[in-house]
Amino acid sequence: MSKLSAHVNNIALHHSIFALPFAYMGAFLAAQGLPDGWDLFWITVAMVGARSAALALDNLIDLKYDKLHPRFTKRPMVTGEVTVAEVVALIIFSLGIFLGAVLQLAPICIKLVPIAVFPFIIYPYMKRITCLCHLVLGVALAMAPAGGYMAIKGELSLGVVILCFAVCFWIAGFDVVYGCQDEAFDKEQGLHSLATKFGAAGALQIARLMHAVSFFCFIGTGLLFSLAPVYYVGVGISLVTLLYQHSIVSASDFSRVTQVYFMRNGIVAMAVFLFTVLSLIGA
Repeated sequence: MSKLSAHVNNIALHHSIFALPFAYMGAFLAAQGLPDGWDLFWITVAMVGARSAALALDNLIDLKYDKLHPRFTKRPMVTGEVTVAEVVALIIFSLGIFLGAVLQLAPICIKLVPIAVFPFIIYPYMKRITCLCHLVLGVALAMAPAGGYMAIKGELSLGVVILCFAVCFWIAGFDVVYGCQDEAFDKEQGLHSLATKFGAAGALQIARLMHAVSFFCFIGTGLLFSLAPVYYVGVGISLVTLLYQHSIVSASDFSRVTQVYFMRNGIVAMAVFLFTVLSLIGA
């Protein structure tokens, strides 16, 4: 593996499919149609910079646990393909890219940077403190639609706040499912999750509830923005995706929680965003 591909793997760049569509969705909703091309460009750069810094920081802070975890033996920092010094440099560089991009957007955005970065800075430490760590990750991802909206509009609306709740509970629910695999390891290391608190069966029930809340928040977003009926096709696709994802896991069988399972959740983000665009452009 080349050094570049090792770094790309370390920050899981392909996982941008979870947050980036919602940042775009926020921008399209703020513009009530197609945003300015340069705004979309700088939103993209800001998102990639922030997300790269967040993932690199998470891997750096969790390195001592990753070295002990049997599922993470091939992670670049665990194998030594990526060094700690290189990761620190990448974090600084990525944050610089992020700040530079934010400066090109609505003036208020740079003032809100501390609020945007705070959740992803504290998230890696939350599993050491509370079983509600999943919600902190959800808040971090919810900054995407809020940031996209603020970049264009310079202010928030109730509709985009509800969208942020939708994203928060969607990603938090998925993180709960993913974390159930690590129940035994987390207990052994003194880490916290809903699985360590309520067991895998209880955690999965909570994850289903979170995704139900997310679904209704997506509905609420459409109503508050008066989106066209086609938008709800995207919400329907997201619901079917989530129902299927839950149907193939159980408290006693996580064998299908693979990379494919992980990436399939991106269908939710893509479907809701694309049908939002169809709603706005066709209106």
